[in-house]
Amino acid sequence: MTLDRLIRLGLTQYEARAYLALVRRDGSTPGEVATLAGVPRPRIYDVLHSLVAKGLAVERPGHTAKYLAAPPAAAMERLVAAHRQQMESLESDARSVTDELTPAFQEGQRHDSPLDYIEVIRDPERIAKRFVELEGLVAREMLVFSKSPTALRIDRNTAGIELAATHTLRSLYEFSLLADPVTRDGVQRFVKAGEQARFVPELPMKLALIDERTVMFALPDPVAGTDDLTTVIIEHPALAKLLKIAFEAVWETGVSVEEAHRHLGLPYRESC
Repeated sequence: MTLDRLIRLGLTQYEARAYLALVRRDGSTPGEVATLAGVPRPRIYDVLHSLVAKGLAVERPGHTAKYLAAPPAAAMERLVAAHRQQMESLESDARSVTDELTPAFQEGQRHDSPLDYIEVIRDPERIAKRFVELEGLVAREMLVFSKSPTALRIDRNTAGIELAATHTLRSLYEFSLLADPVTRDGVQRFVKAGEQARFVPELPMKLALIDERTVMFALPDPVAGTDDLTTVIIEHPALAKLLKIAFEAVWETGVSVEEAHRHLGLPYRESC
């Protein structure tokens, strides 16, 4: 529609209507334009003056002033020229901003945040999801301290079963976890899949070490207690190597899953 195209070219709706009215007659008074274009009379003079200023109309002096439309080809060229000028101005501004910001951007790329390698999670669902994601990233081995509370139930950790069957997975559990039948069966499933498991009376914290590169550990809130955990993930090989030394020391004190069952007076079915 011509009216819509004129508006897209930069005219207001009243200006577009007035120009279309002028095109159809060889000179019109403001009152005639207002009637033909459907523009309120109190606004018509401002509208006509704006068209004149934009080069889309001319005023014919006389006892009663009349207005004539500029030829469409010339009028459209003026509208397009105005857009070109605006675009050139925008492009100039964009080049100036680019020149001003590029040095700062390049400088910023050379400075990493000292905490970029640390991730902190408090939502239990997000903790469980992130743990599964890390299981999927293991290239060689994963070492685990497992104790309550757990964000991911062992019977739902299908990614862990696959990891136990395809990679080195060594887990240290607290004896207390075997008191829960679901956890007890889950541990036996993991051992059958290939996990190396040992048990100790108590572990200092929940911990996972991936490929001597990534550390995931849970810190209980000292006020709220062990059920309110903040989990921290750190990409730091030096820290991971240090914690592996601690893991190996605790591992040497652990007993097998069969011995743990016997210690607690629980039946152990090796074929599970």
